Amino acid sequence: MDKFTDMMLEKTGLLGMIGKAERGPVAIDAIRKHKAVYLMAVGGAAYLVSKAITGSKVVAFEDLGMEAIHEFEVKDMPVTVAVDVNGNSVHQTGPEEWREIIVKRKIA
Repeated sequence: MDKFTDMMLEKTGLLGMIGKAERGPVAIDAIRKHKAVYLMAVGGAAYLVSKAITGSKVVAFEDLGMEAIHEFEVKDMPVTVAVDVNGNSVHQTGPEEWREIIVKRKIA
């Protein structure tokens, strides 16, 4: 879906998206450009995510099933900001931080 991210954010005014996979450079650039966010749900935690949704409606592309655009009302949804409005991705920053920690521990 990365190749559609810019168009979707531009044409719909979405504030954020939820998924469980890493986003590529094209999607990250679009997220930064439109000041949106990408929220990541932990794989296997669908039950917890579903319990956080207090209201839902399909707003576009109903024929795409789970890839349709939904508007959710949520409370205490167990997600992590994976790509912020500045394009910072935990899939890049996380490994960088841990590499530094591991190197420091080996030196100490």
